[in-house]
Amino acid sequence: MSEEINVQESAAEEVNQDAMDNFVSLKKGDSVKGTIVKIEDNQAYVSLGYKYDGVIPIRELSSVQLENATDAVQIGQEVELKVVSIDDNKESLVLSKRLVDGEKAWEELQSKFESGEVFEVVVADVVKGGLVADVGVRGFIPASMVERHFVEDFSDYKGRTLRVKVKELDLENKKVILSQKDVLDAEFEQNKQQVMGNLQVGQELEGTVQRLTPFGAFVDIGGVDGLVHVSELSWQHVAHPKDVVSEGQSVRVKVLKVDPAAGKISLSIKAAQPGPWDTAAGQFNVGDIVTGTVRRIVTFGAFVEIAPGVEGLVHISQIAHRHVATPFEVLKEGQEVKAKVLDFNPAEKRVSLSIKETEEAPEQPAQEAKSDRAPRAPRAPKIEEINNPNVSLNSSSMSYSLGERFGDKLSKLK
Repeated sequence: MSEEINVQESAAEEVNQDAMDNFVSLKKGDSVKGTIVKIEDNQAYVSLGYKYDGVIPIRELSSVQLENATDAVQIGQEVELKVVSIDDNKESLVLSKRLVDGEKAWEELQSKFESGEVFEVVVADVVKGGLVADVGVRGFIPASMVERHFVEDFSDYKGRTLRVKVKELDLENKKVILSQKDVLDAEFEQNKQQVMGNLQVGQELEGTVQRLTPFGAFVDIGGVDGLVHVSELSWQHVAHPKDVVSEGQSVRVKVLKVDPAAGKISLSIKAAQPGPWDTAAGQFNVGDIVTGTVRRIVTFGAFVEIAPGVEGLVHISQIAHRHVATPFEVLKEGQEVKAKVLDFNPAEKRVSLSIKETEEAPEQPAQEAKSDRAPRAPRAPKIEEINNPNVSLNSSSMSYSLGERFGDKLSKLK
C-alpha cells in the first residue's frame, strides 16, 4: 500500500515538475491557451494548467477601451493569449488577448476588404467624429459613413449592432475604416430598382414624409424616396413645404413620373386629392359677391383666388369705374378684394370676376347749362348754289332761307 502511495506521489511530482519546467521555459511573446476562471472589473484571471495563473489586464483584453472586463470575456471561456511579461516575484504571467486577436484580425479584414463582405460589429464607443468597434483591432466608422442621412447625435449608438463593410485598410499604420452607409446604399439601390419596376404612372399609394427641402418633400413609398415638388403639395399656393407637411407624416400620393435611368420618382399629393374645381362646382353662382386674394397681376388684369386653387380673372376693364392704365396702379399681390362673379365655368376651369361691380358708380358731372343766346340762323344758300343742279336743297332750308333773303326781290317779280 505504501508503495502505491509513493508511486502516485512520485508521478504527481513529475507532473508538477513538468509544469514548472514549461512555466519557466515561457518567455515574452510566446502564445499560450487557457480558460477564464475569474473576472474583476479591471482584469481577468486565466488558468493555463501551470502552477501559477495568468492575468489579463483590461487594457490587454480588447483593442478598444472597455468599462469592465466582462465586456470582453466570460468565465469558462477558452482564450488564446500572448505572454506580455513574466512576474517572478508574484509568480504570475501578464497575458494579452488583444495581441492575438489583432494578428488574426488583419488577415480576416484583408479577405473581407477584397470580397466586399458584409459583417456585423457592435459599437464599443462613441468618439469625436464617429464610432469605434472591436474587429480584432480598432475599427473606426466616421460619422459620415454611419447612416444614409445626417445624424446629429450618436450618443445612443453605443452597444448597437451595425452591418458594415471594410472601407479602407492600412496595415502599416494599423488603420481600419468601416462603413455602414455603403451597405445601406447598396441595399437601397437594389430595392429602389425593384420598386421602380413595379410603379405605374397614375398609381396612388401611401407614403411617409422623410425629409423636407425648400423645393419639396421626399416621401418614402416602400423603401424608396420620391419627390413631391412644392408645386404638387397642395392646390393652394405653398411658400415652404413645412407649411403643409411634416417629417414622419403619412400622406397619400399619386405617381406622376418614373425615370429608372435617372433613379427619380415624381409624386404629387394634390393630385391624389379632389381638385378645387370639383369641390367648387356647387359653391359659386353668377351674381355672387365673393372675397378673394390677388395672386397674380398681369397687364390685362389680375387673377384673384376665391377658393383654394380656384382663381378667377378680373379683366382690367372690370377693376374700377374709372380708366385704369395698368392693374399695378390699383392692385397688389396678396391684397384682399371683393368681387362679383360674372361667369363661372368649372368644366373649363374659368371664372370671370368684377371688382367695380361691387362698388357704387361715382356720380356723373352735371351737364353744362344751356346758353341764353339765340340760336344762330342757318346760312342761306347763295344764288349760284340755287342755280347749281349739283346742290341739293331741302324744303325746309328753302322756305327758310329764300323767303328771308330774297323776299323783296321775289315780290317784284310777281
